[in-house]
Amino acid sequence: MKKLIYTLFLLLTASVAFSQDINKIISKEYVDRLIKTLSSDEMQGRRTFTPGIDKAATFIESEFKQIGLKPLDGASGYRQTFYKYQFKPISAKVIIDGQAIVSSNIAVVAHNNELLSFDQSSGDGWIKLDPEKDFVSQYRALARSGKKQLILVDVKFTEEFNRLKATAARAVDEKDLIPAKAGALVFVLNKSNIEKDFSVELKNTIVKMPLFNVAGIIPGKSKAKELVIFSGHYDHMGFVKPKDGDSIMNGADDDASGTSAMIALAKYYKALKNNERTLIFVAFTAEEIGGFGARYFSQQLNPDDVVAMFNIEMIGKDSKFGKNTAFITGFDKSDFGKILQKNLEGTEFTFHPDPYIKENLFYRSDNATLAALGVPAHTISTDQIDTDKHYHQVTDEYKTLDVENILSTIKAIAKSAVSIVKGIDTPLRIPKLTSNR
Repeated sequence: MKKLIYTLFLLLTASVAFSQDINKIISKEYVDRLIKTLSSDEMQGRRTFTPGIDKAATFIESEFKQIGLKPLDGASGYRQTFYKYQFKPISAKVIIDGQAIVSSNIAVVAHNNELLSFDQSSGDGWIKLDPEKDFVSQYRALARSGKKQLILVDVKFTEEFNRLKATAARAVDEKDLIPAKAGALVFVLNKSNIEKDFSVELKNTIVKMPLFNVAGIIPGKSKAKELVIFSGHYDHMGFVKPKDGDSIMNGADDDASGTSAMIALAKYYKALKNNERTLIFVAFTAEEIGGFGARYFSQQLNPDDVVAMFNIEMIGKDSKFGKNTAFITGFDKSDFGKILQKNLEGTEFTFHPDPYIKENLFYRSDNATLAALGVPAHTISTDQIDTDKHYHQVTDEYKTLDVENILSTIKAIAKSAVSIVKGIDTPLRIPKLTSNR
């Protein structure tokens, strides 16, 4: 009996010490500072290819250095730099039935060369978006078509049109600089019909631009070749047309919250010094314009070496399951979620399967590239995406966040990942997609 009491006492003491340690390392003040800095107006919305995202990268680098992370193997610093070709519009001229359309009512997407022109006879014609259907689903279908097409947009979609216009600049690989492959979607707002004919003339400049993930590692011990990744994307959408006097898309929840969680977890695991596996902490760029950062990152390593990926996106508010809950995308595709939940037994926090299956979130975030290659790569989120009025709006600011929710989620991830970090648990692999890498 004495031995049992002593054992229980040790377990209780260890539990209390663990709780004290995590509360000291991942404090409200620390997480507050990270999110406030990343989502401040000074970062200018962290849009790819802008000074704002460079400032954000520099801040993340300074945090990694202070924590004591090492650069990736073979790297001299924390930035993982790669290049894309960006198309910057010079002019877009659209004439419909002899009348020139004002530039503010024109948005161009997928124009992959310097000069492009088409009309009703040389292109793929014109269509009108159905105002009774969802804008996003119609846009996605068009974006996959590769057509040269004029699209008329009802004024009902003015807000969506303006958002598209603000974020339509593309970034592509060198292999895509082929005029023969160039398509163009030209959206025209507040035009209901074309009676006779139309013509489109587009001009771009093409600029080779750097992008950069920010990544650091904590080397493992007995299982150093096995990798566990913690990630969040630090880019957002920059400046947009002012709304109530505000033009900066601060992206506090999307995804300063997830990026801050990733940094806080790096600090926590560096202090614990108990990782048998190698831990990689990475802030991805260019998620908002096509997931280029995560895609490039995945090509620099062997996916078979990656045991698990914790991608964290939008944890700034309560989930639909209530306080102290989060959901995991692709929950049924591996036992990743079950392992995490097992490690949280006895706590008040619970993980749940993704409730928004129709949104296809599993393959829409930065976990998708590695998941397609068989890695148990999942995104952890709390966002009620079907009702979130701040998503992709200028109102996504620090003041709209629930910092206590962010703290509880970060700590839950820290506790639930321990057995994977220590090399005790290994999640089942996800079936690979058949598409090429």
